Amino acid sequence: MKQTLKLSLAITTLAFLLSGCDSNNAQDKELIKSLETKIQTLEKQLEQAEQPAATAAADTDTKALEDKIISLEKQLADNKTAADQPSSTLEKVLKQGYIQCGVSTGLPGFSNPTENGEWEGLDVEFCQAVAAATIGDKTKVKYIPLTTKERFTALQSGEVDLLVRNTTWTLHRDTALGINFAGVNYYDGQGFMVKKSLGVSTAMELDGKSVCVQSGTTTELNLADYFKFREMKYTPVVFNTEEETVGAFKEGRCDVMTTDQSALYAHRLGMDEPDSVVVLPELISKEPLGPAVRADDDQWFNIVKWTLYTMLHAEDLGVSSISVDDMKNSNDPDIRRLIGLDGPKGKGLGLKDDWSFQVIKQVGNYSESFERTVGMSSPLKVRRDVNALWRDGGIQYAPPIR
Repeated sequence: MKQTLKLSLAITTLAFLLSGCDSNNAQDKELIKSLETKIQTLEKQLEQAEQPAATAAADTDTKALEDKIISLEKQLADNKTAADQPSSTLEKVLKQGYIQCGVSTGLPGFSNPTENGEWEGLDVEFCQAVAAATIGDKTKVKYIPLTTKERFTALQSGEVDLLVRNTTWTLHRDTALGINFAGVNYYDGQGFMVKKSLGVSTAMELDGKSVCVQSGTTTELNLADYFKFREMKYTPVVFNTEEETVGAFKEGRCDVMTTDQSALYAHRLGMDEPDSVVVLPELISKEPLGPAVRADDDQWFNIVKWTLYTMLHAEDLGVSSISVDDMKNSNDPDIRRLIGLDGPKGKGLGLKDDWSFQVIKQVGNYSESFERTVGMSSPLKVRRDVNALWRDGGIQYAPPIR
């Protein structure tokens, strides 16, 4: 009797497990086949157990089957857990209700916390643009400050969904780290900052000057190459950290300071008299800064990429956060495609048809974001220069939306 009850329970358990399987899932199909075989075996053993001739061997067989049931239960639970996990970054973002965006620990103009703890800057606004495109609300962003050493690991591990942290796009990073750069939201490069009293307006006038520079960096190497190639002389004043370098320039221990131009504009604000110094226009290296995503999700890569392109197209077509509502009545086919009234809309990205409209309405076009964060309407007062649109003498250019 005891044996019969054990086998009956085993059959019932397997039948219950079988009912929880998804017949359209490849893994569950295999599990279903296994369960059906075990049920048939158990039914035969149940018939034998009801006969007087059943022996102690049946107990051994039942124990083995019970162990197998435990194993199958674990398999089914593991399959269910895997099925519950989002299969894409977009699904993960929609499920958690916000985007985890990796930013700097504090760089004015790009990603910097205000006194009340709110984040602002060009990179921050791009995070908001992606949130507007995917969730429909630019405020649904969790900002995660990362150091230069932490940033790539955080992206690779999934700690952040998107990295927008004044990060240079290079061959090595694009091919060896398992990440993809989705475009350039700021073309940067190494530059020079001087006191206005020095009386120079271009880098070609720096012959014979002393230059503060951080040691052991590509900045130091670029500086040497620049002066050597142009047969100019200079006196390097070298420091171990950027803070020491900035402090030395501030104290007048050198005529010139050199680092990435975006950082120079930020450091300029920290001077006792910001208007007494000027950032020279020349760039002596290429530092294209842009958003990066993991390399294992083409859909998310495309979403981030086309969010940037939407902001550029909006500026190119004269569509702003203020005018975008009126543009719904436009007959211009380019504008109608831009805001999702015609054309590919949101289907190819897995988004709502108004995703691009929300980007422009909530955040603005590229010019709006640039000017209020780093441009002439901001404390940094950075000129557009190479970051201007292609038709305005810059190199910002986006593929067509069609």
